[in-house]
Amino acid sequence: MDLKKEVKRCRTFAVIAHPDAGKTTLTEKLLLFGGAIHVAGAVKSNKIRKTATSDFMEIERQRGISVATSVMGFEYNDLRINILDTPGHEDFAEDTYRTLSAVDSVIIVIDGAKGVEIQTRRLMEVCRMRKTPVIVFVNKLDRPGKDPFDLLDEIEIELKIGVRPLSWPIGEGFSLKGVYNLYEKKLNLFSGDVKSYVAEDMIAFDDISSSELEDYIGDYAGKLREDIDLLEGVYPAFDVHPYLEGDLAPVFFGSALNNFGVQELLNCFCQIAPYPCPCPTDVREVSPFEEKLTGFIFKIHANMDPNHRNRLAFLKICSGTFERNTPYYHVRLGKSLKFSSPNAFLADKRSIVDEAFPGDIVGLHDAGNFKIGDTLTEGEILRFKGIPNFSPELFRYVENADPMKSKQLAKGLDQLMDEGVAQLFISSLNGRKIVGTVGMLQFDVIQYRLEHEYGAKCKYEPINLYKACWIESTNKAQMDDFKKRKHTQMATDKHGRDVFLADSPYSLQMAQEKFPDIKFYFTSEF
Repeated sequence: MDLKKEVKRCRTFAVIAHPDAGKTTLTEKLLLFGGAIHVAGAVKSNKIRKTATSDFMEIERQRGISVATSVMGFEYNDLRINILDTPGHEDFAEDTYRTLSAVDSVIIVIDGAKGVEIQTRRLMEVCRMRKTPVIVFVNKLDRPGKDPFDLLDEIEIELKIGVRPLSWPIGEGFSLKGVYNLYEKKLNLFSGDVKSYVAEDMIAFDDISSSELEDYIGDYAGKLREDIDLLEGVYPAFDVHPYLEGDLAPVFFGSALNNFGVQELLNCFCQIAPYPCPCPTDVREVSPFEEKLTGFIFKIHANMDPNHRNRLAFLKICSGTFERNTPYYHVRLGKSLKFSSPNAFLADKRSIVDEAFPGDIVGLHDAGNFKIGDTLTEGEILRFKGIPNFSPELFRYVENADPMKSKQLAKGLDQLMDEGVAQLFISSLNGRKIVGTVGMLQFDVIQYRLEHEYGAKCKYEPINLYKACWIESTNKAQMDDFKKRKHTQMATDKHGRDVFLADSPYSLQMAQEKFPDIKFYFTSEF
């Protein structure tokens, strides 16, 4: 197999958005147009309708939200497409942030009525930090919304990125007639009076000044010409290089629910989106064209198949060819592991793969060997950077609600914490377990999954904490003194590292001032 050719035909990207912008619906329609599924599912909490492919967990189906990143791969136009559908809810942002370390580009979905929302801005900050190329899809055009020009200004100001529309709506809201594809110079119109159907054939239309335009869109022709003239005057011609540098966002308009504007988005994405990029490590930069395999674990998911209670580690391949039944070196453990049934994904549907290439996401059956951030190589000792673990902001004591199920609770907590959905601390004062999260909803998800996946019931008790921070020092005497003085506020995390549990901003500030040789960390790379 030609490795160089396989690298260049791979596109791995994440779909990100504020909750309810239509992110999972867009993912469904991309799968539909890509031929990966035949019926697109609904995201709403409705037991009668087919649920979204990417929302495979029971709690996702019940609540109508995504609470975990799902991976979907398919072939389209001789390209290997890997989509990672991420949670939009801010309570699960940590999963999304880590997912962004495993993709080469991003599609941001924005609600045409609500515009740029707070979670969209936060996610864009991560993309900007990594210089990840971004395409914007303005969704829900079939509903009354903001003026497209106002939306472009808002995207530019709020997301701090240049924009260039590559499609433009004809009409708006309930009078939406279709979209003019500026990139391919084609009309894409609704067929008939019902907005649920899109004409299958796009109409090639290079010259919108032609009187033939009226034959297709009637009175809307004049407005479209004015808008396009204004666009061409304000925005420079599209150049792919600023997009690949992360400085320019191509903008598409459409309605994912009605399959509208999605095909243009997918076709353009395939042409301009980057193939796998070099990845930084603590030793050197790894090129995807290198012959030897390297990759890192960016996600772990327990119980993807509740019938088998299996646990999968998600491996992002950075270089070389991954082959089934071949031993690879686990850098942290210092030993070789062999995988007999590596998986490719369509959300929770999996198939065994014999080989995979840079940019691909492979699921590895895990018996407890992996944690997030682990590296696999063919013997080289290196560690990929930029996979963060954030300091929790909310804390609860977790207690066993059923004394007969203490083993199940311990196993469930252990495996769920490995996923990175929350963090577990053991208090040095009384040995009690403390769960820390970045969002309230995570406590509900943990409780639900413990009961339904592990048969264990837990209850929470309040604890007044401000921040958990990892500590380390080269001054052993000062470190020992600190741990002795702050014994009641000390804990260890799942990996045995020392953690200081500050109960107030003042407490943290005083600790930092009185113990200058101790470093306090608010993020910890796994």
